[in-house]
Amino acid sequence: MEITRRKFLASSLTAGAALTSFAGAFADGAAAPGYELQVFATNWGFSGSWETFAQRIKDAGYAGAELWIPGEPRERDAMAEALAKRNLKLGALVGGGSSNANAHLQEFQDALAAAVAMKPVYINCHSGKDFFSVAQHRPFITHTQSVAVQTGIPIYHETHRGRMLYSAPVSRQYMDLFPQLRITLDISHWCNVHESLLSDQPETVALALSRTDHIHARVGHAEGPQVSDPRAPEWKGAVDAHVAWWDEVVKRKRQEGKTLTMLTEFGPIDYLPALPFTRQPVADQWAINVYMLELLQKRYS
Repeated sequence: MEITRRKFLASSLTAGAALTSFAGAFADGAAAPGYELQVFATNWGFSGSWETFAQRIKDAGYAGAELWIPGEPRERDAMAEALAKRNLKLGALVGGGSSNANAHLQEFQDALAAAVAMKPVYINCHSGKDFFSVAQHRPFITHTQSVAVQTGIPIYHETHRGRMLYSAPVSRQYMDLFPQLRITLDISHWCNVHESLLSDQPETVALALSRTDHIHARVGHAEGPQVSDPRAPEWKGAVDAHVAWWDEVVKRKRQEGKTLTMLTEFGPIDYLPALPFTRQPVADQWAINVYMLELLQKRYS
């Protein structure tokens, strides 16, 4: 079906209005000294060089990038140099892949050590597997807490499908067992896992928000971890729910006078829906993430 110029302009105006409506949520309340918002970019789906990526996110207004640390030294050096040249911050991603808990823990610890060596401003962990037991996950948490104390680098565990904190009730168990556990909130995963916007689990969501130090600002819905385009009016309910959750975290950080890091993490195909047979994405991943960057800056800076 052909999209007419009139329809295109109308949808563009609607998207702009949505962004404007989210601006200035805390304009009337002063933040405590020390509060700062830092928004990071993802290279997920980007196929260019480190130099090109770093310049692109610098021009867009990002504070830095959240990245998996390359295993090859030359590529790792190229990544670090591209960021440092532009005064961009590094947030590191850490995880493991083995289905054997002991082997997975070793992979995780090795990756964590490599990340620490890069001196990132924070480390985000894809911790364990959803089928590991609490006993098997315990050393992931205790080890990261020990490393965080030793290095001074904040280390967070992400609410991610397939990982330790894959669902709200399971995460509640870990938060109750480990009072010092700090999390990366990617609540889009929980929306997908529970096929809802979590209105029936307010206590668990509130506890998770109180433990959150880093946010992955992607919008999920009852049937998936990513809406097709957050600018589209049909996703207003999902966008509003996520923004309300983020507001609570920002409110706490503003009161405490602490830095809050956020990542715009709308992903490529297959997180981003594609047209059948053609594999053409239904929206522009980069444009969506820049839209989210501007939304977060206008609302929370």
